[in-house]
Amino acid sequence: MGPAGIMTSMALQVFVYWAIVTVALALQYQRMYREEQVAAVGLKTQLARAELGLLKMQLQPHFLFNTLNAISEQVHTDPEAAERMITHLSELLRHTIRSGETQEISLGEELALLERYLVIQRARFAGRLEVTLDVDPGAMEAFVPNLVLQPLVENAIRHGIAPRASGGHIEVIVRRDLKKRRLLLEVRDDGIGIEAARARRRTEPDAHEGVGIPNTASRLRQLYGADYAFTLESGPAGGAIASLALPLHDALVVHTDARLPSPNGGVLHGA
Repeated sequence: MGPAGIMTSMALQVFVYWAIVTVALALQYQRMYREEQVAAVGLKTQLARAELGLLKMQLQPHFLFNTLNAISEQVHTDPEAAERMITHLSELLRHTIRSGETQEISLGEELALLERYLVIQRARFAGRLEVTLDVDPGAMEAFVPNLVLQPLVENAIRHGIAPRASGGHIEVIVRRDLKKRRLLLEVRDDGIGIEAARARRRTEPDAHEGVGIPNTASRLRQLYGADYAFTLESGPAGGAIASLALPLHDALVVHTDARLPSPNGGVLHGA
């Protein structure tokens, strides 16, 4: 092999060497990039779960405070009713402690918790509060956010029913949309209505907005991303309607790329 052939062979070997080095570096950087992506996704998931935990921690004392207020109203006027209310409250607290970081439970469990809360509220209103449940039996095993119905019902009671001397009626409706794989929940009340509640909040110190409704909206956003709908709007015959459309599923999925969609009715007043 002549000098030209040797030079050509050396050039080829150098080219092959650098080609191998380039490919190896590219593979290494690709692996590092994927590892960074996995770490970033893991961090986002941890942050999402941490935010869900904080929202739940805010909701639970809010719920406890309002329930204790309801019980305190009965201590002197009806001690036996207050004792029954304390028993149901203890069961609710036991669930709160037991559930820990659980973000979703079955609809059946959620309704059982709601019923304990309603026992307390019915005793408080002494016949002025009527609540009916219209639930699709096939939806009882569907998963819903833990304590999602209670703040919606509390909102209806506090801002819709409580201001009326005659009390009122609340209806909880649950349906499945099997075609779209959605779980549809509604809390309807025949109370004073959204506009009257808004006006009352401006003039009466005890009618201020709480954390129930805003926290519910934030939890839904963290749990389901854009895959849900939540509206609170006036009913056709008065009162208010809180509507939820959730994924019909049997496992918790936390979305880390959550963005709040623009609901048709919007959140207009809170528990």
